[in-house]
Amino acid sequence: MNSLTLIFAAVCIFAIAYRFYGLFLANRVMNLRGERETPAIAFEDGHDYLPTDRYVLFGHHFAAIAAAGPLLGPVLAAQFGFMPGALWILIGAVLAGGVHDMVVLFASVRHQGKSLSVIAEAEIGKVAGKVASFAILFILILTLAGLSIAVVNAMFNSPWGTFTVFATIPIAMIMGIYMRKVRPGDIRGGSLIGVSLLVLAIYIGPFVAADPTLAAIFTFSKKQLALILPAYGFAASVLPVWFLLVPRDYLSTYLKIGTIALLALGIVFVHSDLHMPAITPYFFGGGPILSGAAWPFLFITIACGALSGFHAIIGTGTTPKMIANERDILFVGYGAMLVEGFVAMMALIAACVLMPADYYAINAAPAVFAKLGLSTVNLADLSRQVGEQVQGRPGGAVSLAVGMAHVFSAVPFMKGMMAYWYHFAIMFEAVFILTAVDAGTRVGRYLLQEMLGKLHAPFTDNSWTPGVILTSALFTSAWGYLVYTGDISTIWPLFGMSNQLLATCALIVGTTMLISLGKQRYAWVTAGPGLFMMPICMWAGYLNITQNFLPQKLYLLAGMSLILMALMTIVFGEAFRRWHALMRIDTTVSDNCGDLVLALATEREETLVHLPLQE
Repeated sequence: MNSLTLIFAAVCIFAIAYRFYGLFLANRVMNLRGERETPAIAFEDGHDYLPTDRYVLFGHHFAAIAAAGPLLGPVLAAQFGFMPGALWILIGAVLAGGVHDMVVLFASVRHQGKSLSVIAEAEIGKVAGKVASFAILFILILTLAGLSIAVVNAMFNSPWGTFTVFATIPIAMIMGIYMRKVRPGDIRGGSLIGVSLLVLAIYIGPFVAADPTLAAIFTFSKKQLALILPAYGFAASVLPVWFLLVPRDYLSTYLKIGTIALLALGIVFVHSDLHMPAITPYFFGGGPILSGAAWPFLFITIACGALSGFHAIIGTGTTPKMIANERDILFVGYGAMLVEGFVAMMALIAACVLMPADYYAINAAPAVFAKLGLSTVNLADLSRQVGEQVQGRPGGAVSLAVGMAHVFSAVPFMKGMMAYWYHFAIMFEAVFILTAVDAGTRVGRYLLQEMLGKLHAPFTDNSWTPGVILTSALFTSAWGYLVYTGDISTIWPLFGMSNQLLATCALIVGTTMLISLGKQRYAWVTAGPGLFMMPICMWAGYLNITQNFLPQKLYLLAGMSLILMALMTIVFGEAFRRWHALMRIDTTVSDNCGDLVLALATEREETLVHLPLQE
């Protein structure tokens, strides 16, 4: 099969979905209204709450949600063949991921920019909120530690990539100062400055690597990077969003979307064939890369790009505090998810253009690959061209970089540049992932402030500097310790399950809010994917415990899995009880904007007591 078919399908399906299904969600389901005052305007403080241009905010949001998932997940899932992954990306992004991202952003904007756990407490009950807060915080620590390890593995002993990634930090600060202080609101000028400096940094990168003195300055070990990344996360969490976080993510979006667009054009230009079969023999399990059956592991392997709980953390964290107009939720929430779906499709294609034996040789351990009885085809030549040994480099990052370099170097005027494009792709992956780390760290700080605020009220004040510094330090220390010790690498199977379990939780909470808003007839848009993913996540957790953790005597991980599954089961049970109570209400009340709703979330208990119930 030719890769052009998948590109054409993705572009057409995503464009049609945004034009019709996205507008249906915005106008009918959520009733987005531009005249509503958003939290960014109501609570503007210039630090966390800040009305932001929709294009700049799109850049921040996309950069924050698009981490390792849309790049590495599809690459690993290529073990099953290109068809299962392609279908899940196309269907999942439109009907599950896009809906999920839009509804959690909508819910947070209506709840003063609060986190998912606070929304769960308001919409479902105190028990659900408290349980969700601990589960979300735990999952976020695992997520950031895992993402940071991926960055460390991509950047260590790589002066070119490290220089370019580090350069984005001062460039972002220059952009932030220009757009906030020098020429307030001048997005075009700030973009021109940032993109120009970024292109210059990318151009200088190879020269830095070639110069012994400069290369030594920007060469770090894994342990050194494991200390640097938490320090950067702390700074991104404490500093005002306009100074570092938003401009850096906005700047990174140019690199991300630009590179993916170039990859798509390269695929179109060279008419790359998909050498991976539509469905491989490993579809039913026993593969060399992912253990267990394709069902349900396909749905937890390809997370970002189809559906991801990490998006709920960002969608109820930094982004809702910067939405200037409620109508922008469609563009930022649904639009960014569809773009990420396209990124996932490009990553899947980049993996599938490799010969299957070469793909397995790169992503499987040498001893495992030897048992397959396959002979590599182009692997030796690929290693020679990129200047590194690529066999036995599991995780997806190396095979993605090789696939991207293979496509780029196939363009006639780029022949002989495979080594350049390989190292560029490694740098690109590091930038892609790091933007989720900084935003996720800030959201973790918000969560800790909300939790500690119940013990000491000043923690809930985002302008209270001691609280901001203390919660940022505690949170970065938690995931930074896991990165430094490296133990988190064994928890990736647990993270995959828990991430999608969090997405399911967000969909169920969103369904509860829609019912509360009197939108029962539209509740299927969130309830459908939520109820679909619920048994899948539980099944994946069961398989992880019985087929992965217990056979290896990883009792701690097995226990963590059981705890997370139990916590989320409590949330689901409380949500279903809330659904039943709401369905019995036959009288509506007006909210503070004049819309008729079944129950005001901020007056949940009083509303249920005083409204007549249908017997």
